[in-house]
Amino acid sequence: MTRWRSRWRSRARRSGVRRLAPPIALLAAALLVAGLGTPAVAGTVAGTAAPGAPYTPVPPANPYAGPPGTATMHGDTGSSDTTPLAGPGAGELSSKRNGLLSACPTVLVGSDGYPVALCTPILGQVPTVHLLDPHTGASLTSLRLTKGSLLGGVYAYIDHWNRLVVVDGSRSLLRIGHHRDAAGAWRLTIDKSLSLASAVPADDAVTGLSPDWQGRVWFATGDGVVGTADDTTATVRSMKLPAGERIANSISTAPQGTAVTSTHATYLLTAAADGTPRVAWRQAYDRGQARKPGMLSWGSGSTPTFFGPTDGTDYVTIVDNADSSVALKVYRTSTGESICSVPVLLASHGPGSENSPIGAGRSVFVAGTYGYPYPAVPEGAGDSVPASAPFAGGLSRVDVRPDGSGCDLVWDNTVRSAAVPKLSTADGRLHTVLRDPVIPGTTGTSLLDPYRYAEIDPSTGRILRSKLVGIGALYDTLQMAGTVAPDGAYLQGTVTGILRITAG
Repeated sequence: MTRWRSRWRSRARRSGVRRLAPPIALLAAALLVAGLGTPAVAGTVAGTAAPGAPYTPVPPANPYAGPPGTATMHGDTGSSDTTPLAGPGAGELSSKRNGLLSACPTVLVGSDGYPVALCTPILGQVPTVHLLDPHTGASLTSLRLTKGSLLGGVYAYIDHWNRLVVVDGSRSLLRIGHHRDAAGAWRLTIDKSLSLASAVPADDAVTGLSPDWQGRVWFATGDGVVGTADDTTATVRSMKLPAGERIANSISTAPQGTAVTSTHATYLLTAAADGTPRVAWRQAYDRGQARKPGMLSWGSGSTPTFFGPTDGTDYVTIVDNADSSVALKVYRTSTGESICSVPVLLASHGPGSENSPIGAGRSVFVAGTYGYPYPAVPEGAGDSVPASAPFAGGLSRVDVRPDGSGCDLVWDNTVRSAAVPKLSTADGRLHTVLRDPVIPGTTGTSLLDPYRYAEIDPSTGRILRSKLVGIGALYDTLQMAGTVAPDGAYLQGTVTGILRITAG
């Protein structure tokens, strides 16, 4: 996640945001609004991509999830962070902020075209579901969930009946539908509920969930419980990872099994006939000596990503948490064999990524989050070493060789993405929001930083076009994921609501 969980609910650990004198900050912001001083993209090109290389295939559509690209925070149940939808088209870019007084890390869209957002209000912090107007992004209706121990309300998915599937604070698996009443007014209802209390202890909470190809819902908890739930038969089965291993990100599913990355290792799990999880393979990674600034746990920040050139699930990839420089780790899905370990985010000198890698065909893209000034980190995350650092950013592309014998760094730059980028296989662009320094050329962050929507060429890493969407903390996208809607609008959660970016 890219995850936002507990950033408002947990004990604040202030990250040393440096403030600039207001007159200087406002002058720099004004220059950016005028289109002056836009920072150039620095970086190194380590190789060349194959001419016209297609960014396909991607993981197959899950029959128990909504449309690929909009069904999960990471696009699909394989967490590829790709979409088959084209983003804002030709014409002048514009943006609108729909204020909800809530942080909205999850914006999904079902086959009916209606966006559903899972948000956490700044006041009260009770996770709330919003049904959005597909044309304006305004909230049509909302439903408050049980607060309890729900970690901020982050990971959810849209099922094949356009229902939001989420676990609330009572440890209940919910399917939330949206319906019109006799008067034509929209309402959100809990259409189905199943308690997971038999598998999830009262002091634990679900951190990720995803459906498998048999219709079961896989879930994982912060304390290392992994399980399956069948809300047709009311069957819940689970297992516990080794002592000390926590799960701080979501999980991913493919026909071959379920990928889970703990704070120590990456697993591929399958299910026995009764649904009980079992380990197919385990690969440990370098978790470093401590949590780093810009990371929310001591370990990988990756939701594991399925990708590959044959069927979109040949490989599983994560980014480790090694001390001096982090590496992209690629494993063969069928066996767990290590394909490669390639250092990434070298140009930015920022050894850390809290975001799930993008995977398409043979290509993987990694966005750096080292030093990102989160307002808080989860309880139990531990102190970061060092205590704080400038936001380094960085974006890298790695390709697996055609014969599967290893991987190569294709390009590496200093782009400072403030959100989880998405790759559109329809328009061939990476879509994200950038956080610029308030004074061009500096490396600090401030409460007056400008934020730009940007489209990036995946072949070169160069910014193709961008648009200022706002200045200041109201527009902080906090490393949350954006979603391309069916009409091409880019929907991006912020700490206070949702941006709707369009063109023409």
